[in-house]
Amino acid sequence: QVQLVESGGGLVQAGGSLRLSCEASERTFSSYIMGWFRQAPGKEREFVADIPWNGGLTYYADSVKGRFTISTDNAKNTVYLQMNSLKPEDTAVYYCAASRFGRQLVRAYDYWGQGTQVTVSS
Repeated sequence: QVQLVESGGGLVQAGGSLRLSCEASERTFSSYIMGWFRQAPGKEREFVADIPWNGGLTYYADSVKGRFTISTDNAKNTVYLQMNSLKPEDTAVYYCAASRFGRQLVRAYDYWGQGTQVTVSS
């Protein structure tokens, strides 16, 4: 069964950094778009960033541009989200996802991880 497993969440002070990892259970996603989304309590799930698995043009939400960086490591079958200059409003459950065709929209993604909690204290 194809799985995406996130890790790296935690509690950090405002201005700090975290790196999230998303490990794919197999190389099925080599032709996919890999994305990160987040969902805060009481809010809808929203797009954060995405990247083609084999590299290429990346997209970021305006709220994270210049602070977050998405990347892939094919050898490790892993997608990363480096998060710097974190703000309290970045607090959310972060999800990794894979899409065969679409980008940025939640409904375009076919596979989802279980999520990892990120909490930023002020």
